[in-house]
Amino acid sequence: MPTALPMTQPVMNVRPAPAVVSVVSAVSPIKRISSAGLMEGGRELEIEHAGRVYRLRVTQLNKLILTA
Repeated sequence: MPTALPMTQPVMNVRPAPAVVSVVSAVSPIKRISSAGLMEGGRELEIEHAGRVYRLRVTQLNKLILTA
């Protein structure tokens, strides 16, 4: 009587998981400045960035609006 061959599972193309790299040490903390310190008692100021001038303004509802 012939011997039964063992059943095998199909071979899957499995790749190992990529190594996890910690980037915590490479990230610097975000700088924080108070709006009062930035505005220095005023209600608006101009910010120059990449050759353009933006206006930062405090609204009547005490919100900040940045416009170009």
